[in-house]
Amino acid sequence: MAVPSKRNLKLKIKDIKLNCLLEITQAINHNFQTTQLLEIFKEVLETELNIGKLVLFSNQNGWKCILKYGVGDEYNNINVERDLLSITEIRAVNFSENKLNKAFEIIIPIFHKSQPLAYLLIGDLEDSIEVSPAIKHLPFVQTLTNIIVVAIENKILAKDTIRQVEMKKELELASEMQTMLFPSSLPNNERLDAAAFYLPHQQVGGDYYDFFWINENECAFCVADVSGKGVAAALLMSNFQANLRILFNYTTSLTELVHALNAKVIANAKGQKYITMFIGKYDLVNRKLNYINAAHNPPLVAINNGTVSLKIGCTGLGMFDKIENIKEGLINIEPNSRIICYTDGLTELENEKGEEFGTKSLKDIVINNPDLNMKELNTLIINTILNFKQSRPYIDDIALFSLQMH
Repeated sequence: MAVPSKRNLKLKIKDIKLNCLLEITQAINHNFQTTQLLEIFKEVLETELNIGKLVLFSNQNGWKCILKYGVGDEYNNINVERDLLSITEIRAVNFSENKLNKAFEIIIPIFHKSQPLAYLLIGDLEDSIEVSPAIKHLPFVQTLTNIIVVAIENKILAKDTIRQVEMKKELELASEMQTMLFPSSLPNNERLDAAAFYLPHQQVGGDYYDFFWINENECAFCVADVSGKGVAAALLMSNFQANLRILFNYTTSLTELVHALNAKVIANAKGQKYITMFIGKYDLVNRKLNYINAAHNPPLVAINNGTVSLKIGCTGLGMFDKIENIKEGLINIEPNSRIICYTDGLTELENEKGEEFGTKSLKDIVINNPDLNMKELNTLIINTILNFKQSRPYIDDIALFSLQMH
């Protein structure tokens, strides 16, 4: 048999490498699945370059073995962070365990800049194309591995991007649906003037306000806050809102209402979350306000040149299986009195010095602006906290409900 010349050998090797690159590139361009890409990679190294043993570790939110062949369980003893992270160049294996040294011969690190992406361990290197793969082909194997690993990482990133887009759409829909839970309109007439503002810390939140008519001469209003933020808080709050509306059809007793709402929160939250709440029932004819404050920030009643805090009530909903002692507050409402209800995201907002906005600042705004209608007053409050916080982010959901009784 004629012995191939060195020139023919080089051409043969070059053809093999070009064909390998072409096959893998086409697979990537055709968006082959990760398992298909790894199978092609395995075929190239095992069949074309005659690499008998292989283990490929990839960093996919933690180091994982994504491909192996020709090895037993010994690769399980490799701790990537301990054994491989210090390796930055192609080198011979030198493990502390002799059986690992016998299983593998070469370590090929794959980096992007200074970030390790993968480590390829190979063994049983043969000489089937007349040139030692361990000497001549390792840079090519490293390049090929880099292409495969980056392609797989890009596929993961693409899936994550799609997942994030889908999640964003779902959150936008959830935000729209949550907005539908708030009153579509608030009274603004010769009897009552109401206005509200809501800003979730995320796209959905756990703060809530409500207003509805019990009959033509009585109305109810509520402000509440679920412990925590985000989707879980929003789901619990939507359930709370539905229960509140339903229960008011069966009883107008605030004490009975709070007992029933507490039972609902216990059943739904399983002790993982609780709700603070202020609920008020106003009789427009007798000008009396009955209320219960369930561990919520006390609303302010602005009368003449001062304010009164509405504190009477009970513990928060969902804190205990049964609320033993509920007290109802009662206050006479003078003409043109204003009630400002809010959640702690407003008063606990901090500025760049770490100082809280505080209840006193809110009281000052209310007392010093008696001639503003409720929408104007809310706008002034929100603009004031915006100027106060400056570049500091919002730390919590914010709900603000203001009501004036003419």
